[in-house]
Amino acid sequence: MHREREWFYAHPEVDLREVEWIHFGRYLHERSQGKPTQYITKRQEFYGREFRVTPEVLIPRPETELLAETVLKRLGNSPDSTVIDVGTGSGAIAITLALESFARIVATDVSGAALAVAAANASRLAARVQFLRADLLSIFGDECAEGIVSNPPYVADADRATLQREVRDWEPGQALFAGPDGLDVYRRLIPEAERVLRPGGLLALEIGFGQNEAISLLANRWNDVELLNDLAGIPRVLVCAKSLRKNPLTR
Repeated sequence: MHREREWFYAHPEVDLREVEWIHFGRYLHERSQGKPTQYITKRQEFYGREFRVTPEVLIPRPETELLAETVLKRLGNSPDSTVIDVGTGSGAIAITLALESFARIVATDVSGAALAVAAANASRLAARVQFLRADLLSIFGDECAEGIVSNPPYVADADRATLQREVRDWEPGQALFAGPDGLDVYRRLIPEAERVLRPGGLLALEIGFGQNEAISLLANRWNDVELLNDLAGIPRVLVCAKSLRKNPLTR
């Protein structure tokens, strides 16, 4: 009906037209098959803004707002800063950073379909983001960014059966699963981030339940490693800084 929820409370006497009942029946059938409501309505709110979502992208979660908020607090508002969002999906993080800061935002994804969704969101929300198709940080040169942020795939393959069917059967597996223990992407991304960040640069990662110790070990060469809890008290974001000194063991 293209109405806000408040309208229905103000107009309880209005009946649905036949065409609206038909649409409702179709949507109800899709929902009964497990299709997430966000994919039916093609909408999801993130950081106070409405984003278009399709089955080509992960549905943005409220806990991921902590990741965006952390980067905004730590990075400041320098217009000379370059921040890379790795695995942007719907573009929710990158677009939020672009609209809430003066930093130059670059977003990557390995999926062309996801980049199309993200670019459309950026255009609709008037956000200046450069979108590039890439596998993690492979296309970037050494020490070219002040910040890297990512909500990468982190679900262990063995945990597939434990997921809600809305997630398991409908959201893109490429954005969910990351090997036997869920850490495959972190093992690649953290060393790549060390190469791409300038000395003192910020790395902020969303992590899964119970992964905080393992990922902290992967970041043991970084400075100021900190774990931040989400509203449920679960470690959700790892943030750290690249060393100001070049490691003699690296090229």
